[in-house]
Amino acid sequence: MATNRLRITGGAARGIPIVEPRGHRLRPTSGIVREALFNILGDRVEDAAVLDLFAGTGALGVEALSRGARSGYFIESAGTACQAILQTLARASVAERGTVLRGTLPAALSMLEGKFEIIFVDPPYGAPEAEETLIVLSPFLAEGGIIVYEHASRYNPPERPGALVCSDRRSYGDSALAFYAHLEGE
Repeated sequence: MATNRLRITGGAARGIPIVEPRGHRLRPTSGIVREALFNILGDRVEDAAVLDLFAGTGALGVEALSRGARSGYFIESAGTACQAILQTLARASVAERGTVLRGTLPAALSMLEGKFEIIFVDPPYGAPEAEETLIVLSPFLAEGGIIVYEHASRYNPPERPGALVCSDRRSYGDSALAFYAHLEGE
């Protein structure tokens, strides 16, 4: 495992290093963007079931668990990244609330049961499976839940992927966050 440049920015595990796998090109969500995101989410995180897709280092899901989420599921395709997430969960003392699944999206969604109040979608910028995944997420989103899609700020995310609608978008340098909810009546 590589350096520990990244740290959990808030909650019970604040300051704990996030394990970054060696030999893997990841673009983890920066601490500044994570802090802004969790300020936006506020109390929604408390006792939420969270899904972290294209998990990478697992920074978003682990951050949510540190801040009081009841459970976190992580889906990542790379075995070394899955191992890194498991190590970070243990370091942060939240391993009993985290489940790491290895698979490629969107097909890996078939491993899930239940609904989630918060779903993080943080694919490699420009990955074609990102929009495919957004389109099929509606059945996994709890009523009143939110999907947070991180993307390149120069990219215009879809306004209405499947049964979802983009309700807000915020930019932070090269990164941006798009927030999705169920379409009215869906």
